[in-house]
Amino acid sequence: MRINRIGLTAVALVAAGALTLTGCSGGGTTDSKPSANASAIITTNGSEPQNPLIPTNTNEVGGGKILDAIFAGLVYYDADGKPVNDMAESIDTDDSQTFTIKLKEGNTFTNGEDVTAQNFVDAWNYGAALDNKQLSSYFFEDIEGFSYDENVATLSGLKVVDDTTFTVTLKQPTADFPLRLGYSAFYPLPKAAFEDIDAFGQNPIGNGPYKLDGEGAWKHDESIALVKNDDYKGGREVKNGGLTITFYAQQDAAYSDLIAGNLDILDAIPDSAFGSYESDLGDRAVNQAAAIFQSFAIPERLEHFSGEEGKLRRQAISMAINRDEITKVIFQDTRTPAKDFTSPVIDGFSEDIKGNEVLTFDAKKAKELWDQADAISPWTGTFQIAYNADGGHQGWVDAVSNQLKNTLKIDASGAPSPTFAEVRTAITDRTIKTAFRTGWQADYPGLFNFLGPLYATNAGSNDGDYSNPEFDALLKKGQGETSEEAANKDFQDAQAILMEDLPVIPLWYANVNGGYGEDVDNVKFGWNSVPLYYDVTKG
Repeated sequence: MRINRIGLTAVALVAAGALTLTGCSGGGTTDSKPSANASAIITTNGSEPQNPLIPTNTNEVGGGKILDAIFAGLVYYDADGKPVNDMAESIDTDDSQTFTIKLKEGNTFTNGEDVTAQNFVDAWNYGAALDNKQLSSYFFEDIEGFSYDENVATLSGLKVVDDTTFTVTLKQPTADFPLRLGYSAFYPLPKAAFEDIDAFGQNPIGNGPYKLDGEGAWKHDESIALVKNDDYKGGREVKNGGLTITFYAQQDAAYSDLIAGNLDILDAIPDSAFGSYESDLGDRAVNQAAAIFQSFAIPERLEHFSGEEGKLRRQAISMAINRDEITKVIFQDTRTPAKDFTSPVIDGFSEDIKGNEVLTFDAKKAKELWDQADAISPWTGTFQIAYNADGGHQGWVDAVSNQLKNTLKIDASGAPSPTFAEVRTAITDRTIKTAFRTGWQADYPGLFNFLGPLYATNAGSNDGDYSNPEFDALLKKGQGETSEEAANKDFQDAQAILMEDLPVIPLWYANVNGGYGEDVDNVKFGWNSVPLYYDVTKG
């Protein structure tokens, strides 16, 4: 998932998205490098998208990385997570419930269509309609007219005023709504998309800084080739000729290519290189805080994990995990044990969530809780954690499994799938029969983004189908607050409920650990761990 967004003009949005980040790592001086070649192609790592490239049906990092390069929304986020107007001229409101959005003139899609207000409204309506079964439909639930009970083809809260103006009316005041608008679910679609949406997803027509390099640019399970879109007029000025993303089956192979000079930028160091990559790469190594949360989910539909028995078993499993040991030994202190369900780099983060002692290793208490669950229904079977083998997860999954074996005296193991797309499809289709790795790379810099999309009833990334009316009510209350401080307090209270229910088992917060080659410069990794590819230069 995006894995992996108040007077509410885009400039004033900065206050709502204030972050506490370490400085972004950047390229060294250019004195020793040849002059930048504006036509040079930047190479980087990625993963095969789970689905065709439709913005409202992409909620994972492989597809998200591509969409963010080829589309432009109303705003984009800079390296520090601050929103900057992209297609929007202004986003205004008097009451945080009705917003007037004006677009800049002269922007086009790569097929020559003008980018208009209708393109945004049509795309949002498509994403919101239940019949279209879009994974990100949840992002439109605050708009007037949205329904989970029946298909709504046209949201009453979306009105086109003219070619460059539309209004959005929400069900209640929502102070952080403009902050969300850089997320891919809110991208516009050209009219051509609706002629054959399936074909469009295989060869999308965007309006962003890059575009697909013609027919056949996307070689499934191998790579995708993007080139600079000369017609893009937004703020993400491209300083190179294009971007080729290779879908590596193993992170070790990507790292080897980086060391050998065959890859320009790597945004995920394999755990086998954690102890050496900084010495290998020198000042080209990146180790910086990012808005990434890691966990694993145990759906209630699994045997022994429903009701009170399930709650006890989740708490036992959580307290049987020695996060300090794993983050030190396996991750070489490039991860930080979780204290909540969000991220320390997001404004409003707190280490003092009520009930978070359940995230502290306590073998004696864990066994007591497991025995209490056994008194309800004796444990049978094997506990497994599914994960994608192409993502560098085997080490920690094996470590967690061994800790569960030793503390709870059960049979536990990992259940690898070859690719991220494969395991995500099983999760999305609800055909998976085990616990499974989960994680969240923030879509926009706000606490709600770590909570609503993942744990609210019916949310698009609620992979474990968790539902708690009390939790939902606190989320809604927080969204309706007029101050960020009050909203964050509600979101912290909502997390106290999650600490008791544990819809996922929080593990750790991840730094972005990456690096880049000798031929590139001006490399910056953003607040959410994604490199700002458009800014990279290459000799």
